[in-house]
Amino acid sequence: MDSTIIMINLFGAVALLLFGLAQVKDGVSRAFGARLRTGLATGTRGGLRSFLSGLVATVALQSSTATALMTASFVERELIKPRMAQIILLGANVGTAITAWIVATGIEWLSPLLILVGIVLYRGRSSTRQGGGAALIGIGLMLLSLHLLGLATEPMRASPALAAFISLLDGALPVALLFSAALAFLSSSSLAVVVLILSLASAGLISAELVIVLVLGANLGGAVPPVVATMSGPVSARRVTFGNLAVRALGCIIALPLAGYGAELIQMLPFGPSKLPVDAHLLFNLLLAALAWPFSRPLATLMTRLVPDQAEPDTAPKYLDAHELSTPVIALTSATREVLGIGDLIERMLIRVSDAFERNDASKLSEIATLEERVDKLQQAVKVYLSKLGREGLSDENARRSIIVIDYAINLEHMGDIIEKGLLEQVSKKISLGLRFSDDGHQELRKLFDLTIDNLRVAQTIFVTRDFNLARQMMETKVEVRRMEKQSAEHHLERLRDGRADSLQTSSLHLDMLRDLKRINAHIVSVAHPILDESGLLIESRVRTAVE
Repeated sequence: MDSTIIMINLFGAVALLLFGLAQVKDGVSRAFGARLRTGLATGTRGGLRSFLSGLVATVALQSSTATALMTASFVERELIKPRMAQIILLGANVGTAITAWIVATGIEWLSPLLILVGIVLYRGRSSTRQGGGAALIGIGLMLLSLHLLGLATEPMRASPALAAFISLLDGALPVALLFSAALAFLSSSSLAVVVLILSLASAGLISAELVIVLVLGANLGGAVPPVVATMSGPVSARRVTFGNLAVRALGCIIALPLAGYGAELIQMLPFGPSKLPVDAHLLFNLLLAALAWPFSRPLATLMTRLVPDQAEPDTAPKYLDAHELSTPVIALTSATREVLGIGDLIERMLIRVSDAFERNDASKLSEIATLEERVDKLQQAVKVYLSKLGREGLSDENARRSIIVIDYAINLEHMGDIIEKGLLEQVSKKISLGLRFSDDGHQELRKLFDLTIDNLRVAQTIFVTRDFNLARQMMETKVEVRRMEKQSAEHHLERLRDGRADSLQTSSLHLDMLRDLKRINAHIVSVAHPILDESGLLIESRVRTAVE
């Protein structure tokens, strides 16, 4: 009976740790997700910045898996180069190790205070405060779970069964590594396994060499969930996660025979044996980053060979199955998936125009016309498909959903038209004539491009989840876009009055691009209208009458 209670306490503490980690990730994503994504996508122009971006994102999200999946999605959209993606994941690995090291510094006493402050913030109305509150609650629960793990493992010192199991692992270090890797994979968190190892080591239950091997296993297992998550994804995303797994696996193969020497070396450091797991975790990832960084380019090339390109998919709709029309819910889900694909095409168009504007590279624009043609055909197919669905006699709810899907598809098609007929011509003119914007003007347009791309990603999420808080944030973003467009136009006119030659040459281009980016954002924001309208927060006109 005593052993059963001990195991319940142990697994309960581990479950609380995993729940705390999930709370931190969800809270930070809600409060700062858009900024993190933008920072990760834009902060990768150099090796050091890429490394730091991965580190910061992982410390904030408490999940190297989340960072890996985000990075893989950005590589798929060509926001991040494959080489830089591998460096980002090296930084993410170090970020996880730093988090474990901080958690192990003995700050469990902060747990009640963090939970209290988190609950106060969570009761706020803004999604940023609620997200920050959820993150603080998660951190508090993580620290509390560490305390509970210590209490749960204390009675295990006298357990003969545990002693026999640990003795078995001590005599078969490769098995111990695979066992730890399996735990990290099943929990989808190398951090949780390292913290568990920390609790067992603090109770004096495992040798220093076994600690090193279990930590290696946690690192190996932590690289598997991103691989599994991208197995059915694009080739470019799979290359990133496979590369990260290959780096960690090679690191473990090299480090395993040296585990005994590594334990002796780390124990000589002035940190104390009780923190051996987190010290080993941090040292391993720092050494792995230092050794793998110079080989990031060959690694990206190798992954290209090991995971070859697939044939270009057909331009026909992927999900519109006529047999599903008899089941409206399934048919609407399929149409939603198809429209999300149209949104991805619009994002690719925006990214290519943005890159061409930034780098003066006309080759980035060559695919725009083809993508726009695909957008036109797919949105037309969606409209025809849902018109057939309407003949079957829909419920009020399904009829409303059908209209929302069609409206979003139409808005996406309008965005494609603006990109092809507006932004494409403007950027082409800039490149062909060798025009140079003023530094201020270039920066203003650059920010508006980035905001537009990020807004489109949020709109895709709103379209699927119908999240009220995100929809309200999106409406607030519309005001921010209007403000940015107005300020940029005013600043541009000031530069014209000052007689700036670069502003004189690019005047019409600057104002046209501002106008078109503002129009695209207006179409993006429309995805929030049905949600706010259902809540009674959307009025028909923003113009107030003079007399009530």
